[in-house]
Amino acid sequence: MLMKALMMCLPLATLLGGSAIAQTTTMKTLPYPVTKKVDTVNTYFGTTVPDPYRWLEDDRAEDTKAWVQAENKVTHAYLDQIPYRDAIRKRLEVLWNYEKFGAPQKQGEWTYFSRNSGLQSQSVIYRQKEGQEPEVFLDPNQFSKDGTTSLQGLDFTKDGSLAAYQISEGGSDWRKVIILKASDKSVVGDTLLDVKFSGIAWKGNDGFYYSSYDKPKAGSQLSGMTQYHKLYYHKLGTSQSTDKLIFGGEQTPRRYIGAYLTEDERYLVITAANSTTGNELYIQDLSQPNSTIVNVVANFDNDHIVVDNIGSKLYIYTNLYAPNHRVVTVDAANPGVTHWKDLIAQTKNALTVSTGGQKIFAEYLQDATSLVLQYNMDGKLEHTVALPGVGTAAGFGAKKEEKELYYTFTSYVYPSTIFKYDIASGKSTVYKKPNVQFDPSLYESKQVFYKSKDGTKVPMIITYKKGIVLNGHNPTMLYAYGGFGVSLTPAFSTSNIVLLEHGGIYAVPNLRGGGEYGETWHRAGIKMKKQNVFDDFIAAAEYLIEHKYTSKDYLAISGGSNGGLLIGATMTQRPDLCKVAFPAVGVMDMLRYNKFTAGAGWAYDYGTAEDSEQMFNYLYHYSPYHALKPADYPATMVTTADHDDRVVPAHSFKFAARLQEDQQGQAPVLIRIETNAGHGAGQSTAQVINQQADKWAFMFYNMGVAW
Repeated sequence: MLMKALMMCLPLATLLGGSAIAQTTTMKTLPYPVTKKVDTVNTYFGTTVPDPYRWLEDDRAEDTKAWVQAENKVTHAYLDQIPYRDAIRKRLEVLWNYEKFGAPQKQGEWTYFSRNSGLQSQSVIYRQKEGQEPEVFLDPNQFSKDGTTSLQGLDFTKDGSLAAYQISEGGSDWRKVIILKASDKSVVGDTLLDVKFSGIAWKGNDGFYYSSYDKPKAGSQLSGMTQYHKLYYHKLGTSQSTDKLIFGGEQTPRRYIGAYLTEDERYLVITAANSTTGNELYIQDLSQPNSTIVNVVANFDNDHIVVDNIGSKLYIYTNLYAPNHRVVTVDAANPGVTHWKDLIAQTKNALTVSTGGQKIFAEYLQDATSLVLQYNMDGKLEHTVALPGVGTAAGFGAKKEEKELYYTFTSYVYPSTIFKYDIASGKSTVYKKPNVQFDPSLYESKQVFYKSKDGTKVPMIITYKKGIVLNGHNPTMLYAYGGFGVSLTPAFSTSNIVLLEHGGIYAVPNLRGGGEYGETWHRAGIKMKKQNVFDDFIAAAEYLIEHKYTSKDYLAISGGSNGGLLIGATMTQRPDLCKVAFPAVGVMDMLRYNKFTAGAGWAYDYGTAEDSEQMFNYLYHYSPYHALKPADYPATMVTTADHDDRVVPAHSFKFAARLQEDQQGQAPVLIRIETNAGHGAGQSTAQVINQQADKWAFMFYNMGVAW
């Protein structure tokens, strides 16, 4: 009632600033803009589907821009009234203000590493010679005045004399590539434009391979489809317009094409895919003049990459006939699947691998936490890496000649720490430990297992302050993803300190659709099994409520991208489940997601409305935008960004407009639209802090929790 009284006293002009968009004075809590509706209808297998907010898909239209402005004014006016919002933001600034380092890597005679002094918009790349002081190599804070142009890739030649770095402007997936001479940091040649979803694979010092799409010829550069990837070779000193097409195009149309060279630069490795799961594998022997590109795996059914080679012996990481992955070897002269031999066989735990110092590091997931084993190149086990606790270890990569490498370890109560690892002895020592204002001894994380609707056992890690009373009154954030084979493993979050130090709980279940238990777990949550993901999430919430960690009135649910879809679907199926919801950059229109940017590549996980009548009906049933109906929904803050060209903001625009229309209760429905930002990567520190402050303020305020 306090919130309602507060909002009713705000004048309309304060909220909407005189916008030309019509205003409403309905009995709802907030005076939302009245969003116009159109008569757009699509027909799928004889079923007509109205799409009254289709016009919001046009991000270039003036009425869309006016709607965005009006919605943001409502949102920020609401957030401005929360009495402790600024205090939360200031607390986050204090928590964030500590020195942060990235793991070092050696390139030529220099060791490179990233450093952020605390509140810098972007981390700075430094380099250092043995016994000398570090110097700045690349400062992304100089890329733009507002800190929204970010570094999104840095690749060196084998000898370290040249570097190519990628920048993203405003969070876009479209990148520019700039080449530097490492010795004096001078720019070499022209800047490459319109590069997307690409690494840089140097071939000696002469040039490099990269991938991109043709820019959309018609319609929005933000939302236009990017259908077919192309692999090019760029020779230094030449114009990008003369770059040679190596793979893709009309002869071999593929949606995603990646390329890299083996460390000895003998083999070019090409991966080609039409979806986010499964790829063809190709190699080209660059030591042989005019050699052809050879197909190794000719279908898209499984994932395969070449992780190393010794001469013509290839080491391939694959889940072919091994859903938890394995490592096989084969001679490049006869690389077909029938010649593969197991080096590291599949186990009950999901496997990823990396190489360094002529060793293979097998990184296993045991119930979503790390176990790391070191093997020699003949597949003999040498060490089990002694980790400092139960959590996530990553980064076991180095060049073949290296004697040591660096990795990071983190958990929900262990700030991310860099360790130096001696490859011969298998000993780890702390290299950089962050000085964050957090005492791990005051908190604990525990893993529980609960049953989903169909009886499947699902793990969840719950983190909270020691001594907490399980009385159902603890503000709780339930966060999940559940898709694309992505594994959610324990990771420290500076932002979460605000929740934990105020008696809150942070819970993360490992839903089906993820990769925590390999490809079988992933496939149990795709296409017409997607409901398993939502059921797993709902069951996690019910577990927390049943065991008095929290209750409906103190539960918030959160997820981004595919996780935003998860939150949208959960809200429409169980609007009574929680008090607060945060669907972020979500895929909300499941009938049209494949019409924008690279969305068609998500069909392996989702299926499309055009596949079959059965698939259409399944998607239509749970699609958050379509499943909304008049109901009492939780307090909701939808978040998106104006430069998100992966999950276009139209998804969130349409969902928020319909949710505002269908909200029957008094809880607010806001949409927070970040400007000069994309799908999430590369945001400035200030943007991140402001977003997190708004999230916690909105959550606590709507739960009636004093901060």
